[in-house]
Amino acid sequence: MERVLLLHSSCDGQTIKILRYIEQQLGGHYQCETQDIHQSPEIDFTRYDRVLIGASVRYGHLNKKLYQFVEQNQQALERQSAAFFCVNLTARKPGKDTPETSVYVQKFLQKSPWQPKLLAVFAGALRYPRYRWFDRTMIQLIMRMTGGETDTTKEVEYTDWDKVSAFSQVFKQL
Repeated sequence: MERVLLLHSSCDGQTIKILRYIEQQLGGHYQCETQDIHQSPEIDFTRYDRVLIGASVRYGHLNKKLYQFVEQNQQALERQSAAFFCVNLTARKPGKDTPETSVYVQKFLQKSPWQPKLLAVFAGALRYPRYRWFDRTMIQLIMRMTGGETDTTKEVEYTDWDKVSAFSQVFKQL
C-alpha cells in the first residue's frame, strides 16, 4: 500500500475539499494523510511514496507560508513523486484554467525554488454567506470587475470535478 501525503494551504476549505475528493479517487491502494502546511512542523518525507500540495489564492496571492514551506523542504520535495495544484476563482474562465495560462501557477513557478513534476489549476468556490463582512465586500468587488457572481446570498462552486478526477489518475502514475 502506497502512502500519500496531502498538504494544503487553504483559505476557505475548497482546497481541502478537492484533496478529499482526490483521496477518494486514489482508492484503497493508497493510505492518505492530510496536513495543513500552516500547522505542520517538520515532516519526514521518507515515510511517503507521493506528496501532493494544494494551495488557494486569496486577493491575488498564494500564502507566504506556502513559499516558506517549499523553501524549507525543497530537497525533500525534489526527491519525491510530488505534485502541486492551485485553486482560484480566475480558473472558472476558459483560457485561464491550465498551469500554462494561470498567472498564479506561473507566479508560483517563478517564486518557488521547487518545480513540481506535475501541476494543475482548479476553479474554487464562492462562499459569500460564510465570509466576514470585509472579505465578502472585497470578493464581491473583484467579482464585479471580473464578471463573476455578485449576489452575496449565494454559494457557487466552480470546481470542475471531472478535471480533478483526470488529474488524480495522472497523479497515480507519477
